Amino acid sequence: MNREPSADSRVAGLKAARSADSQAKRQRVLAAIDSLSSAGAVITFPSVAQTAGVSTWLVYAEGVREHVEAARARQTTISTRQTPCSTTLDRPRASPAGLRADLAFARAEIARLRAEADKLRKRLQLHLGAEIDRPDRAELIARVAELESLNRQLVAERDSRSSEADAARLQVVELQDELVAARESLRRAIRANNRAR
Repeated sequence: MNREPSADSRVAGLKAARSADSQAKRQRVLAAIDSLSSAGAVITFPSVAQTAGVSTWLVYAEGVREHVEAARARQTTISTRQTPCSTTLDRPRASPAGLRADLAFARAEIARLRAEADKLRKRLQLHLGAEIDRPDRAELIARVAELESLNRQLVAERDSRSSEADAARLQVVELQDELVAARESLRRAIRANNRAR
């Protein structure tokens, strides 16, 4: 009897775990909004994410973003009621802890973005360098065809020169034989002439 859970039950279990984790994170975001609001800190998306210990994309997600925006609107409404003639310079001040959290989050985000930009820049340099160094495929094919043609031409020329050299060697041998014969004939003629005298 097979006691292992079926694939469907495993998938259902994973979905339930993910759903519970997502719900817990959303509850932490709502608690962070309440905490920042009661502390009098200016509510921003990064500060809520930092306080809740969740990623920034979650606080911008549908169903969560509305709570953050509502809390920000409540803060604006409260500050406007307290000082009806307030300007943007008279907004309520954030607490030092909230400002430090925002600053730390911003610094971490800047460092992450710089590292990512450096990584992308290096990848782009490698890619562009490879494109510059690598010749075009059509150009390589044309160059190979040109070299093969030149090779065939040189082989034909070598074979032609080889046959010419063979013919020249035969001619040299024939001429040497003729020279030997001519010398022998000249000696005989000289001897015959000496005898006749």
